Amino acid sequence: MDQIPAINILGIPVHDVTMTETLDLITQFVAQGGAHQICTINPEFIIAAQNDLEFKRILNQAALNLPDGIGVVWAAKRKGHVLRERVAGSDLIYQLAARAAKTGWKIFLLGAADGVADQTAIKLRSIYPSVNIVGAWAGSPQPEADSEAVQRIRATEADIVLVAYGAPKQDKWIDRNVARTGASVAIGVGGSFDFVVGTQRRAPQWIRRLNLEWLYRLVREPWRWRRQLALPRFVWKVIRNP
Repeated sequence: MDQIPAINILGIPVHDVTMTETLDLITQFVAQGGAHQICTINPEFIIAAQNDLEFKRILNQAALNLPDGIGVVWAAKRKGHVLRERVAGSDLIYQLAARAAKTGWKIFLLGAADGVADQTAIKLRSIYPSVNIVGAWAGSPQPEADSEAVQRIRATEADIVLVAYGAPKQDKWIDRNVARTGASVAIGVGGSFDFVVGTQRRAPQWIRRLNLEWLYRLVREPWRWRRQLALPRFVWKVIRNP
């Protein structure tokens, strides 16, 4: 795909891709070499970017912005564009591991709490025995810790780095460092490692089908209410900016 179709939502491009197309694009990026940043866009990203110009720049320069949140799908539809599929980062991590098991891609897992990346590697290897996870480390999203992380990743010759620091920290880390790591692709995956190992539970499938995963997380984690305020703000801004 030479030209990836995108929809502009409050100044942020969101690409109209399916999961299969996403994996095919990652295949293309790895084959090309160079450095490619992939972001998983939800309403929180877009609201945060309204006041964080550095984050907004990163999202506008990313090689691929996936339609992660259902709110993004709704906003696109309101603008007259139907995004064909929601591509959630927490689903992508499994699909990526399955593709990597066939292609031989080297994957490095960076982020989350101490030990979670290692547990994620163990879990993914148990599901996909051929997956080549070449490193796993919590590290830190702080700039002063960048050099050690870059050295660790370069030493493994990883093709793909999955970064789980949450937005915008993970996306700023990738922007600063992906070219230095030698990897072809870096993806911010938020809480995906926690979902894989079970320290956080995803909503049951029937709740996801009803597009109520955000409500499930709020009920289970009521301390997230401040972050969830981004959703009504997002809806209001989309309605006011057709």
